[in-house]
Amino acid sequence: MIQKSIFREYDIRGIFEKELHETSIKLIGYFLGQKIQANENGQKIVSIGYDARSHSPILRDYLTSGLNKAGCTVLDMGMVATPVNYYSNYIDINGMRTNASIMITGSHNPSEYNGFKMTVDKSPFFGEDIYALGDEIIQNQTMKIEDNTQKIDVDIKTPYINYMVEQFSHLKNFPKKIVLDGGNGVADTVISDIFDALEFDYEGLYMEPDGTFPNHHPDPSVEKNLIDIKALLHKSGDIAFAYDGDADRIAVLTHKHNIKGDQMALLYAMKMDKPTVIGEVKCSQVMYDELERRGATAIMYKTGHSNLKVKMKETNADLACEVSGHIFFKHRYFGYDDAIYATLRMLELIADGIDLDHEIDALPQVFSTEEIKVETTEEEKFLIIDKVKELLKNPPKDFPKILNIIDVDGVRINFEKGWGLVRASNTTPVLVTRFESTDETLAKMYESAVNALILDAKASL
Repeated sequence: MIQKSIFREYDIRGIFEKELHETSIKLIGYFLGQKIQANENGQKIVSIGYDARSHSPILRDYLTSGLNKAGCTVLDMGMVATPVNYYSNYIDINGMRTNASIMITGSHNPSEYNGFKMTVDKSPFFGEDIYALGDEIIQNQTMKIEDNTQKIDVDIKTPYINYMVEQFSHLKNFPKKIVLDGGNGVADTVISDIFDALEFDYEGLYMEPDGTFPNHHPDPSVEKNLIDIKALLHKSGDIAFAYDGDADRIAVLTHKHNIKGDQMALLYAMKMDKPTVIGEVKCSQVMYDELERRGATAIMYKTGHSNLKVKMKETNADLACEVSGHIFFKHRYFGYDDAIYATLRMLELIADGIDLDHEIDALPQVFSTEEIKVETTEEEKFLIIDKVKELLKNPPKDFPKILNIIDVDGVRINFEKGWGLVRASNTTPVLVTRFESTDETLAKMYESAVNALILDAKASL
């Protein structure tokens, strides 16, 4: 039985063997392969890469069988970082150009999870396309696809490494000590080679890819996962970086600050001329206000790497960010999220004399909560959001005064001195909330008021 819940807003994700099994994955490969347009030579070329999870090569074989059945030529990158997978869409590979790429990864989910991030004709395959793909697969789930793992092994890591070394050759012999936490993900399939070529002074923790993640969960947006890298930074480093399981998200740490994605965007934008910058609904209002004050154009949009990449293309934006550490550069790059590239751009800022701590300290002070997750179910999470929207039309008498509501992704409620957000996660069965105010007591009050509304919404279902 194939479960509809694995087909999500911007990727396919589920538990290995329970939800992602031979039948479902072969069909994903076949029906996705049917949707890929052939090139001028009549070929449909698809590059595949995978993360460090032990079952990723198994999924690769199932997926390859389905793609071959659909008449595709499969290029196998092996174990790579997600940005290396994306990079394969922009270069010649043994005289070929890909029509699509698929990254097999569970990202920052627990080790029993896996999934697929899909790019077709350099654009994310997501949203309604994924939902329609899921419907088609479920309707045809009795279809049998034979094993056919014929593929061509290709090296994308070497051209990616060479590109980074060439683009950042001016950073050679960077004068500060860098410390890294790979989280036992796939960042070090390339990052040490880049750093060695640039003759950086660096030290790494948990750089060996290991899909069981034996040292800590590979999510650098969670504070407890940064304990070891903070200790190493204070012991022997000047600047620290940590990565998620597939190296498309980054954490940046100084001796004073854990610099969030929206703060990173403000730093990166300093070296761009009146950029257009896209943020997600969880970004601080400080980011939007500061960008506008500096002459940039700031756009608030939906959370999700696919959503932001599409919006960047639509608006010709220079930069986009998520609080969790997805950073997307179109300025001097290709418009996708790449934590390794973001690392080098941050080092470039430091080399240019920007004091990261000074810049963060100079921002208006606000009190922000971390992302607070409210457990629910896949079936109920969007229903709760709809009910919250309905309740906000006639809120309780003691509810804080509402200035306006932004519903581009969930509900972002703007109050007189801050805001509150509640949205449904597209990757897990939770609601995500966040609150911010110029006054810490008000931030807590906003949190309590919105949480009470969520409870009312849940009770009414």
